[in-house]
Amino acid sequence: MDDAVLRSLARWPNVPACFGWLSLDRQGRWRLQDTVVTHRGFAEFIGRNYQCDEAGRWFFQNGPQRVFVRLDYTPWVFGRDLSDASRLLTHTGRPVTPQTGWVDESGAVLIESDAGIGLLASQDLVALSDALELDDDLRHGWLTLGVHRLKLAPIESGDVPKRFGFDPSPCE
Repeated sequence: MDDAVLRSLARWPNVPACFGWLSLDRQGRWRLQDTVVTHRGFAEFIGRNYQCDEAGRWFFQNGPQRVFVRLDYTPWVFGRDLSDASRLLTHTGRPVTPQTGWVDESGAVLIESDAGIGLLASQDLVALSDALELDDDLRHGWLTLGVHRLKLAPIESGDVPKRFGFDPSPCE
């Protein structure tokens, strides 16, 4: 968390939380009331101050105020590192170590990593198609990312929040 954010928390400890304004879409873009945040500095500030509370609610600490994030799917969206295609980065730019994977009923690929569960961004799914081996049912298979060979198993999208302990739509 940014130092300025920590200082503001100490100065104003009881600022009410904000709900319903900020979301994370399936491409890893922040949205303020459904408008994509295009200012790079602001998007990076959100990413540096993005975390989870004890109830599995993800939020952006904006100075003394917690701005809870509605998740279109998972708390993380993963994409290829353009400087090393065998490595994944979160939507906030953090490198992750993949551990295992799933394919949901719509064909979306989810990866559990050292950061937690994340959706593989669709544009990277296309780019990684050569590294993806799916069985005839399109729900089982393997994804090879450099030295990591991930077994893919089926999962239902509705089961993801409970299984991985997060609240996709926090409310007051």
